Amino acid sequence: MNYRHYLVLIASLAAVSGCDQMQSSNRTDTGSAAATTAPTLEGVVVATVNNSPITQDVLDVYAAQRKAQPGNKQANTEEAILNELIALELMRQESIKKGLDSQPVVIATLNQTARTTLAGIAIKDFMANNPVTDEAAKVAYDEQMGAAGKEYNARHILVADEDTAKEVIKLLDSGSDFSELAKEKSTGPSGASGGKLGWFGAGQMVKPFSDAAAELEKGAYTKAPVQTQFGWHVIILDDVRESTPPPYADVKDRIKMLLANQQLQAYVESMKSTATIDIK
Repeated sequence: MNYRHYLVLIASLAAVSGCDQMQSSNRTDTGSAAATTAPTLEGVVVATVNNSPITQDVLDVYAAQRKAQPGNKQANTEEAILNELIALELMRQESIKKGLDSQPVVIATLNQTARTTLAGIAIKDFMANNPVTDEAAKVAYDEQMGAAGKEYNARHILVADEDTAKEVIKLLDSGSDFSELAKEKSTGPSGASGGKLGWFGAGQMVKPFSDAAAELEKGAYTKAPVQTQFGWHVIILDDVRESTPPPYADVKDRIKMLLANQQLQAYVESMKSTATIDIK
C-alpha cells in the first residue's frame, strides 16, 4: 500500500471514527504517544486491536466505501473488509508511536477529510429535505423548450483584447479565410478545428455570444467584436435550424439534477451572505 493510498484509507476511516482529533488526544506534552486507543462511535464492537475497538458502524461505513470501488468482489466480503480495517488500525497505531500523526500533511489531510465528509452530509441532508418535484421539473422543461426556438451552427475566433479582434475583422473584410484565421489567432480550444462550435441553442452559450449569433444572417460574421467573460469573439454563422426538443421523459432526471444544483448553490450563497469570511 503506497503512502498516498494509505492516507486516503486512513482519512476515510478517520471521518467516521473521529481520528482527526488523534494528534491532540493521543499525545503527551512531550510529544510521545500516550495511548493507541482510537476514538470510536458508540456501537457494537466487532474487533479490538491492542484494546482499540472497531465498531460495526465503522465496518459498515468502510464496507460501503469499498463496495463502491471496482475490483475483486471476493475482497469485498465482510471478513476481508474487517481484515483491512484491522491492518489499517495497526498502521494507525504505528504512525502514532512514530510521531507521524503530528506531521503537517497528515493533520491537514485528516482535517480536510473531516471537513469534506461533514459538508457532504450537509449537502445530502439539504437535498433530502428540499427535493425537486416532477412539477417543478416539467415547468423548467416547458420554459426551456419554449425559449429554445432555433439552433445555430457557428465558428468563432477568441482573442484576448478588442484591438486584436478588430484586426481579425479587417483581415476577414479583405478576404482572409475564417478557419485559417481561427487556427492562427484563436486562443480558444476550438481554434485548432477552425473555430468550430457545432450546433447550440440560445441557452447553451453566454448571452452576449448567443445574441450576436442570433442576429447574424447565414454565412455572415460579426462586424464588431463581441465581448464575454472569456475574451473577445469574432463569430461567423454557418447554419441555422429549428430546434427539436428531446422528450420530457428523456431529460427529466437531468433537469431535476440541474434544479437541485441551483437550489444548493442558492443555499450556499445565502449562508455566505450571513457568514463572517476573512480571506487572508
